[in-house]
Amino acid sequence: MKKLMLTVLAVAGAVFASKKLQESKAEKALWAEATDRLPEA
Repeated sequence: MKKLMLTVLAVAGAVFASKKLQESKAEKALWAEATDRLPEA
């Protein structure tokens, strides 16, 4: 039973970390686009 709980907690932690990483990458990409330098005319 303990092994099952540890496995479930590990999977939940991995999913949470993965979602946070994806959100962070999306936020970084958005800021990079928003602060991108305009080409000089």
